[in-house]
Amino acid sequence: MEKAKALIEGISKEDSELLSSLTIPPHRLSVESSFYEYYAIRGIRVDRVEPGFVSCTFRVPHRLTDREGKLASGAIANLVDEVGGAVVYVEGLPMNVSVDMSISYLSAAKCDDELEIVGRCLGKRGGYSGTSVLVRNKLTGELIAEGRHSLFGRHVSKM
Repeated sequence: MEKAKALIEGISKEDSELLSSLTIPPHRLSVESSFYEYYAIRGIRVDRVEPGFVSCTFRVPHRLTDREGKLASGAIANLVDEVGGAVVYVEGLPMNVSVDMSISYLSAAKCDDELEIVGRCLGKRGGYSGTSVLVRNKLTGELIAEGRHSLFGRHVSKM
């Protein structure tokens, strides 16, 4: 707890003012996007969807970069989570929940890089699903990250 307190107290005045200037309007369900939708997943463009397969494009926005201008590792983890969940999503059923993610960060993406994100279902057994998500630089083909994502959803039949 002391380490966390020291980190918070160690924030520069400039960073503190920047953080204080953030405004987060209240979310009105089904009327507008939530803070999460606006901040973290805005800009993901779905290019192709097939059973067990999703292909998306994403241009790295400044808001998701670290101080060095590289796409933050948490933003990459979020992309793996979202695309992995989309691969096993069935319309009309509740979303599955993430059980485990393993991500290999292989390279860096910079602001305005266009990324190709491809998710594939590796298999399903009962309510458990496994997916693989690859994040590549669309221009160079360089692999940015490779993620394995496990999800669970026990959906009761309505019949």
